Amino acid sequence: MERTTIQKLLAEFVGTFALIFIGVGSIVAANFAPGAGLVTVAIAHGLAIATMVTAVGHVSGAHFNPAVTIGAWVTGKIKSADAGLYIGTQLLGGIVGALAIRAAIPREAWLGVNLGTPLVSGSIRSGSAVLIEAILTFFLVWVVFATAIDEDGAFNKVAGLAIGFVILMDIMMGGPFTGAAMNPARSFGPALVGGFWDGWWVYWVGPIAGGIIAAVLYDSIILARREPAAALEAAPGE
Repeated sequence: MERTTIQKLLAEFVGTFALIFIGVGSIVAANFAPGAGLVTVAIAHGLAIATMVTAVGHVSGAHFNPAVTIGAWVTGKIKSADAGLYIGTQLLGGIVGALAIRAAIPREAWLGVNLGTPLVSGSIRSGSAVLIEAILTFFLVWVVFATAIDEDGAFNKVAGLAIGFVILMDIMMGGPFTGAAMNPARSFGPALVGGFWDGWWVYWVGPIAGGIIAAVLYDSIILARREPAAALEAAPGE
């Protein structure tokens, strides 16, 4: 059943809000509670995405990420007007999610982690940070295309599980170096609400570049080969 634009945008808003609220909340918790750390943060982000993709993937496609939407737009999987609305809604979800954390948690708890705003480690150069974010987002968008966009993919079988897992594995690798945002909305919301803008452009350039490369490769090589193969199979019966 085709969903209305309002339904799709509500799904994108709630999904992105959940990612920010749970993701930022886990970072604050890891800083606040003894024993919590990188694994806690990775699992929280992965579970938030897995749960929300499973819940509303059938409504909006469950992008929750401008890099995913741009990848879908570049490959013609979403119309330009819808892509713009999706991205605006995702950024709004990121802002409101960060505002909710700021309102709910004492300032001294979130201030020490810059309201969960991803930051480039002092040992990593900006160019390397962009590369890390691009590669991590490549994996994410590749899995989104393979499981949610490819009609022959495993979306109906595993729903958001694979997408949640790729978020989890990416954060466990990239978290200490760049924060492993993989998502401009994930960085923009906390940066705007908390006022922490160091290296903000890394979290736009890297994810968008990686997302486009993954989308174009999957669409042009894997998806594009399906039609010729189908035509060859049909030919003998004609």
